[in-house]
Amino acid sequence: MSDDAPPLPRQREPFSLTNLAIDALLIVVALLMLLPLILLIGNAFKTPQEMLAWPPNFLPQNPTGENFRAVLADTPLLRWLFNSLVFALLSTAAIVATSALAGYVLAKFTSRILDVIFVVILATAIVPFEVYMIPLYFQVQKLGLLNSIWGLLIGYLVMSFGIFLIRQNVKASIPDELIEAARIDGANEAWIFVRIILPLIRGPIGALAVLAFFQAWTAFTWPLIVSTTTESYTVEVGLALFQTGFTIDLGRLSAASALVLIPSVTVFVFLRRSFVQGVASSGLKD
Repeated sequence: MSDDAPPLPRQREPFSLTNLAIDALLIVVALLMLLPLILLIGNAFKTPQEMLAWPPNFLPQNPTGENFRAVLADTPLLRWLFNSLVFALLSTAAIVATSALAGYVLAKFTSRILDVIFVVILATAIVPFEVYMIPLYFQVQKLGLLNSIWGLLIGYLVMSFGIFLIRQNVKASIPDELIEAARIDGANEAWIFVRIILPLIRGPIGALAVLAFFQAWTAFTWPLIVSTTTESYTVEVGLALFQTGFTIDLGRLSAASALVLIPSVTVFVFLRRSFVQGVASSGLKD
């Protein structure tokens, strides 16, 4: 068959009650997963009276934007969003860079020392953050980086799972012969990494970028102890201020939470294909 031959038409799978039942079940599960999101957005447009009504209304009967106006006027929400966005983007860039470089080295360079380093990296994944959180805090304090983006970043520069993800993809999908051919042609390691490796692992990098962004965007414990002023809060810490010891302002909390969802949903929509492909290919055998 010549290379110019048109591709064969894709054949449809025969009708099956089993497939129909699976599709119906998945649709129901998807709808159930969307219910909290719909309820959150509905609460953001409810009046205080509707919020306390019983039985509760799933959707607002008299929609109002007062909760959004109050949140933007009474709290530095935009400042918190800016802090979180800068923190998440810088953390994502650092994790993608360190994971891509370390994953390539661990996948394509043979050494007992590198094997030990890889095992140690995997072992750190089971160590809870709370174990080294206090020593890390004292280091940030000595460096004078409290209440700053750089202090937040120190705890989110490397991701052990990211290194594992890139290593598995590089090892499974990029043949050694391709790299050796580039070396024979005179290419150095930096050129090989930038011009050959990175373009071939765009899918895994996209998946890692989504994971890294969500990890930093939803971080709470570390920003809580590093940020001690309202202006330096991230959005997750700022949302906690809507809850006091006795009451929770559900209207404003729902409005703020709805605004917080916009960046994370946007990132996932644009990188969803890379996320699925990258995670699926990480399970390939060596």
